Amino acid sequence: MSQRSAEITRTTKETDISLKLNIDGEGKTNIDTGVGFADHMLTLMSFWAGFDLDLRCKGDLEIDSHHTLEDIALVLGQALSEAMGDKKGINRIGFAKVPMDEALVEVVIDLSGRAYLVYDDDILPPIIAGDERDVWREFFKSLAFKAGMNLHIKFEYGRNGHHLLEGAFKALGLAFRNALSVERQGVSSTKGSLD
Repeated sequence: MSQRSAEITRTTKETDISLKLNIDGEGKTNIDTGVGFADHMLTLMSFWAGFDLDLRCKGDLEIDSHHTLEDIALVLGQALSEAMGDKKGINRIGFAKVPMDEALVEVVIDLSGRAYLVYDDDILPPIIAGDERDVWREFFKSLAFKAGMNLHIKFEYGRNGHHLLEGAFKALGLAFRNALSVERQGVSSTKGSLD
């Protein structure tokens, strides 16, 4: 099997991003987004997924982190889509339920090519690590749509916003690990294609 990896750069008036992704890696990361909390979350996701991720972003953080996080998700989703290639042999569906102290989060994904996000963030506090909770919904939405992924994130319970999001990113990593595992021949679809 050839290496499942991608390298992408994206420059706009709002962000300048370079990303290298190897989905068959060892969980090694080198991440600098300018948003420390995002670096922490992406490191956790990559570790649990087994991704090697090298990511650099210079964004218009003097405004806020919205453009930075949304654009990172777009580039990461594009890289995932490219690295998956024809998706032959992957499990396609992955899920995980992760506790983080008082919080419990479940993530279920389907790498079907059909983009959709189910995400109810009412349980999250309005501000997490200095940012509105809305930026994370936009992050997950952009990631799901650019990767062609059906993504369901359910915050079961918890009080601490950091713990809830940490559970979500760990669970997403584990779900990726499961969904991207190659365990069969051909495409995991009765219709014969994933798109």
